[in-house]
Amino acid sequence: MRKSSRRRRGGKAHANQERWLITYADLITLLLIFFVVLYAMSQIDIKKYETLSKALQMQFNDADSLIEKGSGILDGNMDDPDKFPTPPPTASSEPSPSSGEDRNQEQELQDLLKIIREYVKDYHLEDEVFVVDTPQGISIRLSDRFLFDLGRADLKKPSLPILNRLSSLFDKLSTTISIQGHTDNLPIQPGGLFQDNWGLSTGRALSVLRYFVDVKKLEEKKFEVAGYADTRPVAPNDKEADRQKNRRVEILVLRRE
Repeated sequence: MRKSSRRRRGGKAHANQERWLITYADLITLLLIFFVVLYAMSQIDIKKYETLSKALQMQFNDADSLIEKGSGILDGNMDDPDKFPTPPPTASSEPSPSSGEDRNQEQELQDLLKIIREYVKDYHLEDEVFVVDTPQGISIRLSDRFLFDLGRADLKKPSLPILNRLSSLFDKLSTTISIQGHTDNLPIQPGGLFQDNWGLSTGRALSVLRYFVDVKKLEEKKFEVAGYADTRPVAPNDKEADRQKNRRVEILVLRRE
């Protein structure tokens, strides 16, 4: 009896504890079959996809189209190219109004450059007036000895004809005109009207502006004024000939940004 009882206790100790793996494997197999069936059912019908794509493209390209007009997916006529309107041209293919204005302004500037150069040549002003086309616009540099007496900002009479000619040209322009005063790096002599080169350069630029606005009656909004003293030289300040180049009033007819 004891031996029989011992055998029964030993048999329980060797029972199989991994039967759950069979159920788990069956579940994984069923899931695999399920996904295979889903994949088989989800094959894309290329023809239907192209039809849908064309219909959506037509609706986005033609914002005024209505569904009732019958050019939708269920029409059966989607393969007819006449059913799809040609997309409108993009903005880049059409000239914008601003590009036409820019061309007109550039023509104005080139005409201005040509006229002033001819005037300078006809009146032999090459040593007093220098005209050049810069990225900012047309630069007209007027020598200070042509415009003013030493240390003063009152316009000299010989400079008035060129200013008259410029005023007649500026009156027809629709762009901004910057009048800029410049000096060399030598200090102002004591006892003058101006304390330093900043005051002198600004006063000279203002004198040119007032001639255009007060005498020639040009619109104030056309102009802007600045005095830069000796901070923007066009030549080194190491000898008199170069310092003379730096003493100037520069009229800049600006390009539109």
